[in-house]
Formats: sequence, structure tokens, C-alpha cells
Amino acid sequence: MTDTAVLALHVYRDGAPASLPIVLLHGFPLDHRMWDDVAPMLAGPGAVLAPDLPGLGASPSAEACGAALGRDDEPSLETSADAVAATLHARGIDRAIVVGLSMGGYVALAMLERHQGLVAGVGLLDTRSEADDESVVSHRLQIVSTVMLEHSLDAVAGMRTTLLGATSQVTRPELAGRLGEWIADQVPTGVAWSELAMATRPDRTEMLRAFTGPALVMVGEEDTAAPFPAARQMAEALRDVELVVVPQAGHLTAIENPASVAAGLNRLMARCAALVR
Repeated sequence: MTDTAVLALHVYRDGAPASLPIVLLHGFPLDHRMWDDVAPMLAGPGAVLAPDLPGLGASPSAEACGAALGRDDEPSLETSADAVAATLHARGIDRAIVVGLSMGGYVALAMLERHQGLVAGVGLLDTRSEADDESVVSHRLQIVSTVMLEHSLDAVAGMRTTLLGATSQVTRPELAGRLGEWIADQVPTGVAWSELAMATRPDRTEMLRAFTGPALVMVGEEDTAAPFPAARQMAEALRDVELVVVPQAGHLTAIENPASVAAGLNRLMARCAALVR
């Protein structure tokens, strides 16, 4: 493991040295900006940090991240987890609350497996701990093939609407435009790498059974990509967990209902802080 920062790290707020930072891991195919509405509502003395995952946002290419970590070129969420850990260690952080939405949740689960000592508390939003079934894997591989063949983001552009809940699509159509801009800012090779990394991830439910720290599981009421049964399965595997259903939100709760997400994260941070007093 390197002591040099691997990923671009957005600092929403610096924190008191003795306080636990909260690390926000974004979904696919986005970057740290998906947390822009939530971050200002997070209370407490801890830092609020959000990396861009490998090949996305302002971070180096996934291949460069893997090389910096001494890993091979094969796309994997293990590389993403190691990159987040290395970036935090380079900032002097050896303990943090790790929160991930969708793909970010997959990375958080990989961190529980590979860097458990770093994770003081975990937030899993609109994600799942089991591996993809064959139909989802096939769909992901088709996207990878199309993105790389066309070297464009057309194959994922439609996610600007499909990731949103039915209520948001009707009452907040401006969100689709915002998401479309963020998606268009990504690099096709980074999107393809991330998609393939997700397709090859293992079931990590056992990582949840082994985790003893505070946990939060949140799911949008209208999430069809990682619906309530997936959230309930994770919550049942955890020991110290709060399960929250976010009303009138789809897969991107942090964008669709940031106040509810921030409230849940504030409760998670308070629970974690109580354990270190």
C-alpha cells in the first residue's frame, strides 16, 4: 500500500483533528458532485470528504490508480477500495465513517473486506451486498462493449432519468438535466472500467455479518435498481443498524431527497461519535 494519495479528493469541510471524518463514495456513472446537496447539511466536527473513484471525475485513470497501488490492470472494486484507503492514509486518516451509494456502496463493502480497521461506521445507500445475477452481468458487459467500441457515453446517457424515481421524474425534471451534465463530463474508459468492475464483484454479505460497528442502510421508496428487499437483506446481516426508507425517491436518494439522507447520516455520525468518547 502506498502512502501517496491515489484519488482526487474533494474536501467539503475540514474537521477537528480528534473527530471522525465521513467519507462519501459516489455512484455510477457520476463523481463526487452527487453529494453537493447532502454535504452542507452534515453536522458535527468531523471532516466531510468525497473522492472521485478511479477513472471518474478528476481522478487519474483506473489503470494509473492500479499501477500506483501495485495492482494489475484487471478492473475490480478491490482496486477502488485500496485507492480510497491509500488516499485517506495519505491525508493522515486511519479511521473514518465510510458511506457509499450504489457503486459507492460496493466499494464500501470491499473496504470492509480489505480495510476493516479503517471503517468505524458504514452507510450503505441504494446498493446491495450480493453479486449480480446473469442477466445484470450480461447487461453490464454489453454496456462495456458499446462504450469502448463507440468511445462515447451514449450507452449510459439514459441513466440521467432511469436512476431517478417516478416522483422525481415528474416533479423535479431539472434533476435529469443536472445528471446528464455530470454523466457527460466522464471519460468513456473510466465508465467502462467501473461497469466491468461492478460486473465481476463477489457476494459480500458475509462482510456485513462480521462488522460490529454502527451501520445505516437507506433505500429510496421508488428505487428499482436496488429495491427494498436488497436493503432489508443487508440490514438483517448487520448487528447495529438503522434501516431507513426514503420517501418519494428512486436510486439516487442523495440527489432526490438530500435532507432525508443528511438526517440519516447525522444520526450515524452521532452513533459513531458516542463510541469513541
